[in-house]
Amino acid sequence: MKYQNSLFAAAVVGFLALSSAMAGDLKVIANSSVGTSSVSADEIKGVFLSTKTSLSDGSHVEPVLLKDGATHEAFLKGYVGKTDAAFETYYRSLVFTGKASMPKSLASDGEMVAYVAKTKGAIGYVSSAAATAGVKTLDVK
Repeated sequence: MKYQNSLFAAAVVGFLALSSAMAGDLKVIANSSVGTSSVSADEIKGVFLSTKTSLSDGSHVEPVLLKDGATHEAFLKGYVGKTDAAFETYYRSLVFTGKASMPKSLASDGEMVAYVAKTKGAIGYVSSAAATAGVKTLDVK
């Protein structure tokens, strides 16, 4: 039993380290109209799962997604806790029941930065190497 508990603990620690490493490979960005410069991981999850429409400072936000790729997968896994397939299924059920509409999806970091820069309340994510001139990079705690 001790062996199973320590094996489970090691697996949890490994998963958490992997998740934070993947999340470290990206930046969460927002339009300059968003008042805060930091958000909690729970706020990010709520915004992208359509359970929150504003941040703790009262800023209304609109989530924006990348269509696919390593950054998209890392964001979903690290902040939302879902695979791309599970996320799609989740949103399909919200759309089907009329509770939400699918967030806008963009093809590249450049498109994401340009859209977030011009769209009031937009919040998205890009790879850590992406240029983010014109948008606010949020500190996720």
